[in-house]
Amino acid sequence: MKFIHSTKAPKAVGPYSQAVLINDTLYVSGQIPFVAESMTLISTDIKDQTKQSLENILAIVKESGLTKENIVKCGVFMKDLGMFKDMNEAYAEFFGDHKPARFAVEVARLPLDVLIEIDAVVVK
Repeated sequence: MKFIHSTKAPKAVGPYSQAVLINDTLYVSGQIPFVAESMTLISTDIKDQTKQSLENILAIVKESGLTKENIVKCGVFMKDLGMFKDMNEAYAEFFGDHKPARFAVEVARLPLDVLIEIDAVVVK
């Protein structure tokens, strides 16, 4: 087991790792739409927040030596599923032809009151 940390993704806001690599599988913790350098929210727009959360995941994935194409599943936690269409557009733009398995659920509240949090499973 190896703990993965990227300075290009926000620091963990609790007692957990950004990701854990076990054998050929990387488990990326939920990423919120904070900019790593400033630890501030990218914006209040769901598209911007979706893209930033995914970019944070990608920074961690790259730190482990893998690529976007190695992402096999994402979990999307949203404050309001009424924003699903806009989230989905940003998500589709980020992944292009690569289409990992995914689920999306509405939750009552997310860390630091962001609109979205996304986690990922990545396989070598």
